[in-house]
Amino acid sequence: MIDEKYQDHVKMLEGIIKIVEKMGIRVVEMRDRHVKLLMPLEPNINHIGTIYAGSLFSIGEFIGGVLFLASFDHTRFYPIVKSINIQFRRPAATDVTVESTLSGAEVDAIQREAEAKGKADWKMALDVRDLAGEVCCLLQGVWQMRKA
Repeated sequence: MIDEKYQDHVKMLEGIIKIVEKMGIRVVEMRDRHVKLLMPLEPNINHIGTIYAGSLFSIGEFIGGVLFLASFDHTRFYPIVKSINIQFRRPAATDVTVESTLSGAEVDAIQREAEAKGKADWKMALDVRDLAGEVCCLLQGVWQMRKA
């Protein structure tokens, strides 16, 4: 479910980065401080019939920007990715999803730091799952928001 106040954000997000659009990554849930993305198997198939590793990385990287818009003031700050580490657990032979949530306390702390220092980091540990709920890969990343 996408909260009504994020409908325009979703339309913008799904088309802003052309390669993400070509991968078919969609925002399927978005509410305050929570997002869930879906990436279809097609057109992300590799030479052995599973999802290409670079596509799995991309959905994990992209969620940081989507979660940023669900959590912070995009008129005053913008997000960047600082680092991502990925471990592949099993091939993904179906569509995949990834979701993440920040608590109100996390958002407040990150916001305060960004106000004081002009930037602030946040970390996420993410599970990319196939349609059976099996973990295909694990991502650990650091994103940063900066004053615009």
